[in-house]
Parts: sequence; structure tokens; C-alpha cells
Amino acid sequence: LLTGGAIMGAMLKNEDDKLTLILKGDGPLGNAVVCANKNAIVKGYVQNPVVDLPLTEKGKLDVGNAVGKNGLLTVVKDIGLKQPEAGSIEITTGEIGTELADYYLTSEQIPTAIEVGLSVTKEAKISSAGGYLVQLMPGTDSAIIDMIEGRINNMLPTEELIKKGFTLEEILMAVSGDDNITVLEEMVPKFSCDCSRERMEQALKTISEEERKKMIEQDGCIEMKCSFCGRVEKW
Repeated sequence: LLTGGAIMGAMLKNEDDKLTLILKGDGPLGNAVVCANKNAIVKGYVQNPVVDLPLTEKGKLDVGNAVGKNGLLTVVKDIGLKQPEAGSIEITTGEIGTELADYYLTSEQIPTAIEVGLSVTKEAKISSAGGYLVQLMPGTDSAIIDMIEGRINNMLPTEELIKKGFTLEEILMAVSGDDNITVLEEMVPKFSCDCSRERMEQALKTISEEERKKMIEQDGCIEMKCSFCGRVEKW
């Protein structure tokens, strides 16, 4: 979801634009939230990060059952309007790439191929992660569409290509079937949280003084923890 958010965030037009992905499935992971901006800077968290499910028949992480087959994927875009734009679709598979592609087709009426994936070691460390998003220009010939679909269906997952040493340009060539690639822009995704003690204090102000006093009486202090980065502040 972070990879998908980084890609979708990079497609925003203005520096101050922001994107939020909210995945609410009925699986054991609970809710997952990712925030991204134009520079592919992302942050995110999952409600229940420790979930132990058997691997799939292909030996992959069972993301679909961890997320769940029922629920909603909501995409919120804050692009400087009076109110943020929001679109939601019903979850059908729990697979991140499939749900994001369904969102584009259903909410934005844009045929989109999007694939995201990662490989995890036995020590639960991420060894490779990546993805791509392909959208068609208006009037694209159906033969080109069929060709790209065929290539994607016969490709290895992105994380496997990365592990084998494929560059981003080589993956793009493999997807498009075109060796004449022009790179218009490059950026490096980054996980970064913009929380601060001051912002937490603003959140505290939404709690009544009576409730704050009760917290101090019960726990000796008020403690707040950022869901995104784990930062803890006490008062």
C-alpha cells in the first residue's frame, strides 16, 4: 500500500496536493492507512501489524486473506479545493494492486494496470519491493492494449524482477514492449512522518480538561503515540 501510495502521490499535480489511501477490510490486519504527497514521500500504518497466516499455494504472503474480502478502499485527494475529493470502492480480493486498479476503473473511469509487491526474508525483513502503474492515453489502439495485457500477464512479479537485478527502465521496457523509453522525471520514495509535539498538543485540545485530568490521575501523565512512526510524547 505504501508503494501504491508513492506512485499515486507522484502523479499529483501540485506541490501542496496530498493523497490518503484508507483500506478497511474484514481481515485480521484491520484498517490500513497511507498518506502521500507529490514528491512520493509517504507514511502509513496498519491497525494490527502482527498477523500470522499460512503462505499461499505459490509460497507468497496471503495478503488477500490478511486484508479481507469485504470492506472499502477509499482514496482521498486534497488538491486545494474547499473539500477534499473522495472516492470509494468495495473490496473484492484484498490484493492491493487489484483493488487500486479497480478504484481507477470504477471511480475515475481510467483503465489502469497497477502491480505492487514485495519479498520478505525468514527474518521478516523486506528484501525487495516495487511496482508500476500503466494508464492508457485516449484513443489507444486495441492491439496495443492486448499486447500490454499479454506482457503483464506473462511477467514475473516486480519484486522478483528487482531481485534478479532488473533496472526500473528495463521493467518499463518489459511492460510496454518498447525499447525507446524516454524518462521524464525521477524521484526517490521516502517514508517520513511529519508529526510533532506541537501537533499532538493540538490534538490534545480536542479532549476536555476533565478527561485530561482523569488520564493524569490514572496514569500519572498523558501519553500520546503516533500511529505512523511510533513517536511518543508525554505531558
